[in-house]
Amino acid sequence: MIGYVMLGTNDFEKSISFYDSLLGEMGAKRILEGDNFVAWGVDPNQAALAVCRPYDGKPATVGNGSMSAIACDKPETVDRLYKKAIALGAADEGAAGPRGENFYAGYFRDLDGNKLNFFCTT
Repeated sequence: MIGYVMLGTNDFEKSISFYDSLLGEMGAKRILEGDNFVAWGVDPNQAALAVCRPYDGKPATVGNGSMSAIACDKPETVDRLYKKAIALGAADEGAAGPRGENFYAGYFRDLDGNKLNFFCTT
């Protein structure tokens, strides 16, 4: 049901570089670009993640209680992508590991403070 998630950024070029590298690890590529946004996906017919300069010209801010979750196929993929995010400068919000019986996730904040996670069901 979700078509894409849009994250605001205050450093467009740095954010693009971060997500090119991070999402490239899972086979995602730029699928749509404009002067103020870039979107990545693994298939143009599936959900995408995008970063943008806010349309109103004001600084981007993070939503309190907002989080975007990126589905992975297995815990090893979650581990690898979580570690890559941290290596690229993301802030740790909860190391990759089991969360309950059938859920595995690693939480981080991107360079603009947006909260995300990589997850899989086990």
